[in-house]
Amino acid sequence: MPARSIYNKEMEKGTVIKSTGSWYIVRLSGGKTVECRIRGRFRMEGMRTTNPVAVGDEVHVETGAEGSVITAIEPRRNYIIRRSTNLSKESHIIASNVDRAMLIVTVNHPVTSTVFIDRFLATAEAYSIPAILVFNKLDIYDEEDRALMGGLVMIYRRAGYESHIVSAATGENVDALRGALRGRTTVLAGLSGVGKSTLINAIEPGLHLRTAAISATHDAGRHTTTFAEMFPLSGGGCIIDTPGVRSFGTVDMGKEEISHFFPEIFACAKDCRFSDCTHTHEPGCAVRAAVESGDVSESRYASYLSMLEESGKYR
Repeated sequence: MPARSIYNKEMEKGTVIKSTGSWYIVRLSGGKTVECRIRGRFRMEGMRTTNPVAVGDEVHVETGAEGSVITAIEPRRNYIIRRSTNLSKESHIIASNVDRAMLIVTVNHPVTSTVFIDRFLATAEAYSIPAILVFNKLDIYDEEDRALMGGLVMIYRRAGYESHIVSAATGENVDALRGALRGRTTVLAGLSGVGKSTLINAIEPGLHLRTAAISATHDAGRHTTTFAEMFPLSGGGCIIDTPGVRSFGTVDMGKEEISHFFPEIFACAKDCRFSDCTHTHEPGCAVRAAVESGDVSESRYASYLSMLEESGKYR
């Protein structure tokens, strides 16, 4: 039985499975779910995030006559984070305590830029979260789109990233993803309109998540997922659906660290003439030589340079 205090309040542990920003749904250790608020002090401890509590957090819940309150958060083993669009805060935690991060990518309708992909992958590397790329909407691409997609898949597989080509709408190649998800907690992310909810429905049909067509005028998606939410999978494990985003800004990456989060660049860097090489102008730079030879893709190197330039803006 949960411990009962002299104030007639029950204390239990649980996992946050949904966050609306003001209310949180917590699955308690016994399987029951409760709606919770957070104590005001969470917002007053100097946290530089828009959300002090994230889906995936292991929390302590106190339940009394006035409802349930999250009173503490267990230390996170990891999390994936992006720069918030809210200028009054530093960042937004997408999800915590995950085993894998899965980025849904479309080469058209809408276009996912390589800069967006690379920033997401670098963030996952920074927090030691294995990442998978899923190239969706195979069923609607023309020959040019398919050629572009094939080139991107080659780039990312060569960089060491597991990459899948699927059609969530038709179910093509979706079975392969189920094996990648089984027994793990996986967070899904992507631009608005890439088909995350459709893909989750294809993986786990019983969920019946709401979907919407993208705008024909702006070729962008509508937000069908408003809040992050965790769902159990029938094959074991959980999936965390997250709202679509329009950009992915990185957080707290020093200039000297950024190359570490591009595995193929980091591997080449050991052969640079100078140990503190920035891979921008120095003589004897093995990374720039690898770009020239095609061993490191130009798009990945361009993303590295853009992150290097941006890192100084937030210091």
